[in-house]
Order: sequence, then C-alpha cells, then structure tokens
Amino acid sequence: MPVAHLEKVLGLEFRDPRLLQQALVHRSHLNELEGPAGSSNERMEFLGDAVLELMVSTELYQRFPDMDEGDLTKSRASLVCRETLAQVARRLHLGEYLLLGKGEEGTGGRYRDSNLASAFEAVVAAVYLDLGYVETARFLL
Repeated sequence: MPVAHLEKVLGLEFRDPRLLQQALVHRSHLNELEGPAGSSNERMEFLGDAVLELMVSTELYQRFPDMDEGDLTKSRASLVCRETLAQVARRLHLGEYLLLGKGEEGTGGRYRDSNLASAFEAVVAAVYLDLGYVETARFLL
C-alpha cells in the first residue's frame, strides 16, 4: 500500500514521506534487492524507542505527581513493551505496509509482534524526525 494511505491512517502529513517509507523497511527486504540496498528501519527503531520512553515517562510524571519512581517505572514498562506496541501497530494496520523479504513474509513476519513493535518504534522516529517533538507527542498521546 502507498505511504500516502498510511499518512491518512496516522492522521499525519509528512514533509519528507521517505522517512515514513524507511520506517517500514525490514532488513529481510534489503537482502533481496539488487544494487545498493539502502537502509532498514533498525536505526529508526532505536531512536523511536528512546522517543517513546521519553514521552511516556514525561506523561506519567506529569499525570501522576504522587506516584513513586518504582511505580512510574512499572507503568512505563507496561506501556512501552513489545506486546503493547504490537497491539498499537495492529490497530494502525502497520503490518500491511511493511516491506519484507519473501522468507520473512512466508513465515508470518507481517503479523509477528517483534516486527510490528519495531515498525511502530520506527514510525515514531519518522514522525519525530520529520514533524518534531510537539507533533510526535500529539500523535502518541
């Protein structure tokens, strides 16, 4: 499916849609390309994880001023975990947009929690890189 369709699903308009496209590239897809392979979503996944942690931590800190550090950490961990992120990715139908290699596709990679969670983190990074902190916070919260 085209990235423009995903922008509508996300409720966002990217200045550089290539960032969103890259967020959807699984490394298995690159293995099957001839010529320069480009980049997978792994670096974006790294950044998106950090952005998620920061934004969720900030929101919990502000919403629950009486919650201690241990409870804040537990709450954040339950929100920023593979299962929760995969659920969000499923609601957004991110699996339909993933670019996968034939082997990954054939073994159900489009529906695998780890791929969906990673794709969501990469999408968060794409939003952050393209639209900034405020728009990313609006998108997430």
